[in-house]
Amino acid sequence: MTFEYGYLGLFLASFLAATVLPVASEVFLLGMLRYGYDPMASILIATAGNTFGAWLNYAIGYLGNPKWLQRFGAKPKAIEKWQAHIHRFGSILALMSWLPIVGDIIGIALGFFKAPWFPTFIFMGLGKFARYLVVWAVYYWW
Repeated sequence: MTFEYGYLGLFLASFLAATVLPVASEVFLLGMLRYGYDPMASILIATAGNTFGAWLNYAIGYLGNPKWLQRFGAKPKAIEKWQAHIHRFGSILALMSWLPIVGDIIGIALGFFKAPWFPTFIFMGLGKFARYLVVWAVYYWW
């Protein structure tokens, strides 16, 4: 007996990929495309799952305490540098939250330094949508 997870599986894989877990949501999206799932539905569902995962990172950062960073070995100079970047570029940095490894840190930093949530969430979603659109385009034209 096999189970067909389809879109729900894609959503969950994309959500987990936005956390610190090593999950490659692009592989799941490519699998969905390979097996004939609707490309736009797949892109939108992957985007939604990955964006919700990034929002979780933001929330974790938002609840953070500066003392925790120092306990984990972050140097005050590095904390000041991240804070300066967040204050300089603001929510637009969320466009880069799709990047491997550093994207999670960006999401957490945006929450930690209290970037405005609404534009941050919009930019997170746009960046992730663009990434999945590129994955689809490469697959389609390959």
